[in-house]
Amino acid sequence: MTLQAASGLSREEWANRFAAVRGRTEALCESLEIDDFQVQSTIEVSPPKWHLAHVTWFFETFLLNEFAHNYRPFHPRFKYLFNSYYQTVGRFHPRPERSVLSRPTVAEIFSYREYVNHEMTRLIRNLGAEPWPEFASCLELGLHHEQQHQELLLMDIKHNFAANPLRPAYHEAPTADHAASVPLDWIDYAGGVHEIGHDGDGFAFDNETPRHQVLLQDYRLASRPVTNGEFMEFVRGGGYSDSRYWLSDGWALIQQRGWQAPLYWERDNGGWLEMTLGGVRPLRSEEPVCHVSFYEADAYARWAGKRLPNEVELEVAAGAQPVDGNFVEAGLMHPRPAQGADDRQWYGDVWEWTSSSYGPYPGFHALAGSLGEYNGKFMCNQMVLRGGCCVTPQSHMRASYRNFFYPADRWPFTGIRLAADA
Repeated sequence: MTLQAASGLSREEWANRFAAVRGRTEALCESLEIDDFQVQSTIEVSPPKWHLAHVTWFFETFLLNEFAHNYRPFHPRFKYLFNSYYQTVGRFHPRPERSVLSRPTVAEIFSYREYVNHEMTRLIRNLGAEPWPEFASCLELGLHHEQQHQELLLMDIKHNFAANPLRPAYHEAPTADHAASVPLDWIDYAGGVHEIGHDGDGFAFDNETPRHQVLLQDYRLASRPVTNGEFMEFVRGGGYSDSRYWLSDGWALIQQRGWQAPLYWERDNGGWLEMTLGGVRPLRSEEPVCHVSFYEADAYARWAGKRLPNEVELEVAAGAQPVDGNFVEAGLMHPRPAQGADDRQWYGDVWEWTSSSYGPYPGFHALAGSLGEYNGKFMCNQMVLRGGCCVTPQSHMRASYRNFFYPADRWPFTGIRLAADA
């Protein structure tokens, strides 16, 4: 299988797009102090400077090394230091030890980015016509890969800052109006045979293909995600101490880790605070609940007498809707309340857990070569999420997008939408 066909842009348009995506990553780091670039608060996250280097490694490894004649790598050891998990490329530095890499310095990593940017821009403008289609497809994958890391960068910065007792703010959050909570309603959807998966229009990752037919029973979806106020009822009602609502692995996990509320919630003199990228602030009941694991989402759904939707139900519901919502471009970098009864929040705000295990679609074939490791080898023991979140780039999102995390993960911007059988 080859990569998805790239759109018909001119060479100069490709160069501008490359510069825009690369520049956006660096812009996200402008508010960081030099000390912030080194922090790795837990194994799941990476230091910001590692993100900056890894996405650069991707372009160097899969584009410059493959398509640029006599390309000279910036540093011979970077191939080892900034490889994430590509076994077919070679050995790589252990993920839990990324924080020990005081060298290369932040300045050297920015020099690495500048070097690769220059070589990539020259290659985009001068590569011959014959290898161009394959190169453009790899380039598009690389740009979407960098956008994925822009999202991960913000998730990881939030976790790093939350681990600091000073609870520093990453940015000055825009003033948000205290919107009234929108009552939860239910939307009915007809079952039958539906098609899901990428339809071939524009970019998609290989795990979104092939498009295929599925059979659904009639079902219902909540008109918006679950709010903090609604989840608080679960917390105050003893949901974390009642094993009836929990899957066995989830119950064992919350006992082991002592979870009593979503990540970043803090008790304060009888009230609750929440850590955000804008610092600590009072918990707002009307906002979507965020930073819950799959186990917590599933337990809440059981407590509410409902269930989580499967990924097919969400794609069918959202597929006819424009990809619009609270994405990173809005500048909030935090979930916002529904903006009225007609705001379904299909996209943006929070990634929505589904009951679907992450696995291949019927007829799926991973990409050839090392890029086949991008998605396919993770199709085990993870759950699918849909819809994007408040730190996702809008141009990176589409109805068929399949994100995936382990069921215990809750440092991503993960939330809940309820479902029910009709």
